[in-house]
Amino acid sequence: MAKTSKATWIWYPGDYEIWLGNKMNNRRTERGAFFPPFWKTDSHFVTVEFSTVVELAEAEEITIAAEGIFNIKLDGKLQFGMPSRFLLPAGKHNLNIKVWNQATPPALFVEGATVKTDSSWRVTFEDKEWIDESGKASDTSATIYQQAGAWNFTREERPSAYKLCREALPAVKAEPSGAGVRYDFGRETFGYLVLEGAEGNGEVAIYYGESPEEAEDKAFCETLDRICFTEEKIIDLATGAEVERTERYVLDNSKALRYAYLECEGVTLKAVSLEYEYAPVEYRGSFRSNDEALNRIWEIGAYTMHLTTREFFIDGIKRDRWVWSGDAVQSYLMNYYLFFDSECVKRTTWLLRGKDPVTAHTNTIMDYTFYWFIGIYDYYMYTGDKAFVKQIYPRMQTMMEYVLGRTNSRGMVEGMTGDWVFVDWADGYLDKKGELAIEQVLLCKSLETMALCAALAEVEEDVPTYEKLAAELRAKLLPTFWNEAKQAMVHNCVEGKQSEAVTRYANMFATFFGYLSKEQQQQIKQSVLLNDEILKITTPYMRFYELEALCVLGEQEAVMGEMKAYWGGMLEEGATSFWEKYNPTESGTQHLAMYGRPYGKSLCHAWGASPIYLLGRYYLGVKPTKAGYAEFEIRPTLGGLEWMEGTIPTPNGEIRVRMDGQQISVLATEGEGLLYLPTGGEPIRVECGKELTINY
Repeated sequence: MAKTSKATWIWYPGDYEIWLGNKMNNRRTERGAFFPPFWKTDSHFVTVEFSTVVELAEAEEITIAAEGIFNIKLDGKLQFGMPSRFLLPAGKHNLNIKVWNQATPPALFVEGATVKTDSSWRVTFEDKEWIDESGKASDTSATIYQQAGAWNFTREERPSAYKLCREALPAVKAEPSGAGVRYDFGRETFGYLVLEGAEGNGEVAIYYGESPEEAEDKAFCETLDRICFTEEKIIDLATGAEVERTERYVLDNSKALRYAYLECEGVTLKAVSLEYEYAPVEYRGSFRSNDEALNRIWEIGAYTMHLTTREFFIDGIKRDRWVWSGDAVQSYLMNYYLFFDSECVKRTTWLLRGKDPVTAHTNTIMDYTFYWFIGIYDYYMYTGDKAFVKQIYPRMQTMMEYVLGRTNSRGMVEGMTGDWVFVDWADGYLDKKGELAIEQVLLCKSLETMALCAALAEVEEDVPTYEKLAAELRAKLLPTFWNEAKQAMVHNCVEGKQSEAVTRYANMFATFFGYLSKEQQQQIKQSVLLNDEILKITTPYMRFYELEALCVLGEQEAVMGEMKAYWGGMLEEGATSFWEKYNPTESGTQHLAMYGRPYGKSLCHAWGASPIYLLGRYYLGVKPTKAGYAEFEIRPTLGGLEWMEGTIPTPNGEIRVRMDGQQISVLATEGEGLLYLPTGGEPIRVECGKELTINY
């Protein structure tokens, strides 16, 4: 990360993200009960030393703020107290500030005329120095320093006090029902319920729902609250938290809902509303076309992404509210075509990785570990942020050491004790035994990613190691899993023998990773991807990749039909955000059920927003070909539309594309690109700042 012109709060890299993630991941409740994540959770280092070297032409006064107690060393000499102001003498000096904080991550803010805390400062959680019997400090310290973690906090914006934005949201309708009142907020939303003007003493029971059925099902709704009003106190009966009674009471924990059903006993309320909570992201991407149904799909996809973009990219806003790697890596890609919020990508990546030692796969899921690796190089290509890759690379190394320590004699991964081999939620049997083709394909891509990131991190000795491992595994993929009779990769091998099962997963990933010949890709398109006899995918999660593979194979018209049928089908069912899963054969309340629970399905799930990515990447056709959009390509495809237009955000600008049946217009505000016409021929150069209009 480049040195910032303004001072900001700094911390040990990943520590703040882990702490903030713990706060968020542990807000989940089920029917009023606390429900923590079931994977390993880490904590921040409690003592962190921050250091920099300054060279001053004249003396300079700095102001110091810390989250925690601290001491200062100037040129190795301990200074008095914890001063808020400190005079640095002219000349070259080593400045070290050590901060301790058990409750929140040790953080530091320093500001002077030239001396400012930013990501150029070095940090460590140990100094490994001691004083011997002569009184001399050791000069053989083995301390490992990292570049400081930072965001964009000002002096007044202490990291530990960070909160998302809120705004008032009234209910659009209140209807008496049974013994209570059902409040409708108009669409799927997220926030803190507000009870106003309570009179009397008694209890208010609150039942939340993404559907009216869930809200009024007191026995099975996923989330609920019970609030007690006494003469002087308001008590949250789930947590025991008490506050003084006021006219306006805001509940402590946020909820996902469209409906809230309230029953009051001994209490009347003047009004019920919501404090809507959201991340202050900017909608930098856009898409419009002649097809209003498709436009609506894009708009609802964008809203779904916004609801699930919070402190981190989370899975869904109702049930889990957790950060899952498989979900997150898709959110990253959608984000690059909508918000381009690179900070949220970094925060999420740090949180998912956690601390050493590695004792389990990411989220305990084998495949999710591989997505974590892949997402880092994707981030680099879209942002050009080499510093982040360099900073996180040591944790990539230890994560990969864990993975390689769990491979079999053939260098392949199989589910071992403690591993959750997930792949997908399938409406049918999905074998998880033996060597799964999809897992090997993902491991191969992860090893290739390690080699690329090692080069970026300037750890040159790692590059040939990972290149060799990737090449060896890639050479085994087709001999192990390709079945000529089936014209496809089989699903798995058990004890060295191919199974009879063919699924879409490995075949579609191998397609867009470029692991297959053109002939094999066409074979797979017919034998697998367009074959209704193969187990169908019913989650948006894997439809994301299935449709991407078809787009790579030039099937944009078929994909357009799928998008309109699948995502349009959810809209026809009344969706105001996209769901965790959609099966068109189901109807009514069947759409609400999952995991053996009548309302277990999330009706706002990040992976449901994949049309955002597909439309930007494969219809407007924009992708970076050099890091940070220094160079890019545009391959627009109408896919059956009459016209389309849209904006793709880049790190410091945008690319605008408009296309109809005769003409393509392109304008890029940074980078240099190549425009590929659907009619073929040599690509046309796109110059920065110059609109290009081509008749084809």
